[in-house]
Amino acid sequence: MEERIKSTLVELLDAIKRADGEAVASRMALLDELLLKGRTSLHPQLAHFLQNRSYPKALVFLGGEAAIPGSCGGR
Repeated sequence: MEERIKSTLVELLDAIKRADGEAVASRMALLDELLLKGRTSLHPQLAHFLQNRSYPKALVFLGGEAAIPGSCGGR
């Protein structure tokens, strides 16, 4: 599940850079769906980032960073 979320986040951020509105909307919808399906099995901080659409923070979290800027701790 986390690997799927991570790849979708990468695709989303790339779509944002390219200003591809259709791709942005579809990746955001997929992330919402993945959150809904996996909420009980996801790390609470990751679920929080996804719920609040803090996508760069979610990607950093999945990358294994210890400290996430603007958050109250890491993984």
